[in-house]
Amino acid sequence: MKTIVVIGGSKGIGNAIVKTLINTHKIINISRSAPELVHVNLKHYTCDILNDDLPYIESIDGLVYCPGSINLKPISRLSIEDFKQDFEINVLGAVKSIQTYLPILKTGNQPSILLFSTVASKLGMPFHASIATAKSGVEGLVKSLGAELAPTIRVNAIAPTVTDTELASKLLRNDKMIENITARHPLKKYLKPEDVAGMAGFLLSEKATSISGQVFEMDCGIVTFKI
Repeated sequence: MKTIVVIGGSKGIGNAIVKTLINTHKIINISRSAPELVHVNLKHYTCDILNDDLPYIESIDGLVYCPGSINLKPISRLSIEDFKQDFEINVLGAVKSIQTYLPILKTGNQPSILLFSTVASKLGMPFHASIATAKSGVEGLVKSLGAELAPTIRVNAIAPTVTDTELASKLLRNDKMIENITARHPLKKYLKPEDVAGMAGFLLSEKATSISGQVFEMDCGIVTFKI
């Protein structure tokens, strides 16, 4: 049974990944709060990824870094501190996690790393300057590390569109906003956390051993199509 470390698995997409994998993998969750889930295959460490030392873990076959931010403001209202904070949580937190666990990952069973970007890195949208900048850094990290760590460790990312999580609750806070977001996507839907978790499970699995250095757009058509 493989061991997967999920950074930020107590909520949102990270929590959906934990629930998707829990019956077939040993899951180690590292986040500021524990998941509302008790399972023989789940171990939790309470940790602030940016400020605390990460716990020692003896064996790791997959590392998933889920923390992110949605900081949507006009450029005139974005401070340098906003850019720094978004970069720190999205990029430097991932770098810290990878650097900490890389020696252990190298000894894992077909090990892989999974990060998260956003469709806003490919599709220019107003008010996304800070988050798109940070997530573009994540995509650069995927490409560079995918090359550097080949053939031992695979590195990929998922770039979701709007996903129904607490983080995106302001974008889906009423029926009119939900209607507008649904209409903007050619597939006439937005994502559920379970949709993204399914892709994550595939990319961590032995079925994806030929895939590395890729960023997968789960966009419901918004980046790919113009209809």
